[in-house]
Amino acid sequence: MRYISTRGMAPVLNFSDVLLEGLGKDGGLYVPDVWPQLSDSANGDYLKTAVETMSPFLGSSIPKEVFEEIVVDAYSSFRNEEITPLVDMGQGLHLLELFHGPTLAFKDIALQLVGRLFDYELKKQNKRVTIVGATSGDTGSAAIEACRDKENIEMIILHPAGRVSEIQRRQMTTVKAKNIHNVAIEGTFDDCQDLVKGMFADHDFRHRIHLSAINSINWARVMAQIVYFVVAAERLGGRKSPIAFSVPTGNFGNVFSGYVARMSGLNINQLVVGSNTNDILTQFFNTGTMNINEVIPTTSPSMDIQVSSNLERLLFDLLNRDGRKVEELLKNFREEKTVSIAPELHEMLRNEWNGACFTDEEVKRCISEEADRSGIVLDPHSAVGVLAARECRKDKSIPMVALATAHPAKFPDAVEDATGIRPELPSHLADLLDRPEQYVQQPNDLEIVQSHIEEVVG
Repeated sequence: MRYISTRGMAPVLNFSDVLLEGLGKDGGLYVPDVWPQLSDSANGDYLKTAVETMSPFLGSSIPKEVFEEIVVDAYSSFRNEEITPLVDMGQGLHLLELFHGPTLAFKDIALQLVGRLFDYELKKQNKRVTIVGATSGDTGSAAIEACRDKENIEMIILHPAGRVSEIQRRQMTTVKAKNIHNVAIEGTFDDCQDLVKGMFADHDFRHRIHLSAINSINWARVMAQIVYFVVAAERLGGRKSPIAFSVPTGNFGNVFSGYVARMSGLNINQLVVGSNTNDILTQFFNTGTMNINEVIPTTSPSMDIQVSSNLERLLFDLLNRDGRKVEELLKNFREEKTVSIAPELHEMLRNEWNGACFTDEEVKRCISEEADRSGIVLDPHSAVGVLAARECRKDKSIPMVALATAHPAKFPDAVEDATGIRPELPSHLADLLDRPEQYVQQPNDLEIVQSHIEEVVG
């Protein structure tokens, strides 16, 4: 398996190198040069499907028996034996619970695996890396949990100050591990993400600290998320039976994994993008145009994003894998704060993609009504997914799966406001609010943040 950059100017790499490299040296994101195809088999067993689905993306980088051991170990800490259980919400709508990992968010599913893949490759190659990640809330804690105490990894996580929930922040800042460092950035998630991309663009800095990434700009993150789309299909009729998915979306990595599953042969007839008030992705799929606006704080902070990095991977395919066209389009987008695709390209998207956006009030009402109707308690992000599923569903004869991306206890204020009941944290996090925090606050300034990181890593 070979990997190419969406900008077309970075070296072609194998899986191991893509894992450690993170972002292409041309600023692009890595994707496989061809989409491997799923077999027709279907068993519904998460671990078996995970090994089968991901193995083609590894090529010869990791022996299959070693990879099997890594997969089993990665999911041994999940609190549900099905890893990603399905809940029937009635009328052909199903909720795919992705929050049974150690940090109560869907990011665990990829990062518990990716952390172990990093550990394996670094030990094999006798290397050390500095992982710098930006988080809108959940990636940071999941990455920290996956990489804490790893002797070959130094990790710095940037989060937007005051723009994550208290639970999300504390899951990052209360971890006692010498290799973990948290930085609160005075800005938005987009600012944090731009800082990380700026570090990768500074090739001297990148080389000095052996920089790598664990955000969804890293292909391994996307790869690991493909699995639960396949497993859901297996449990609802098989890989060849039609199915639809609705995904609450911020940085576009989660729903892009669904797209990869479809390109690999899963019979997905509809992908729905759910947005909060920060509706740039809904704009894009409904109109073919994106306009960058100010980020508006909402009750679903992990989706408070304007520039969705992984959309670049979709645009790469949409533009016939022409890296120069991708680079030009994104350059214009950054400079002009707006961009449109050709009508014929938008029409291609509209055949298989839909988007819908919802206000905090609509999300609150959904959480309240669902709790009363079925007893299912949704977090605000999952509620966006459910709302989008119901609004955009085209064919009610086809199962629709809404992704539940976080445990309601991660957003207790919003859930309590909607239901009158404050959700409790699982026992392993029961004392989270009493644990001491450790982090520094920095301005949104690349030079200052880089200087801090160099000081931290020595």
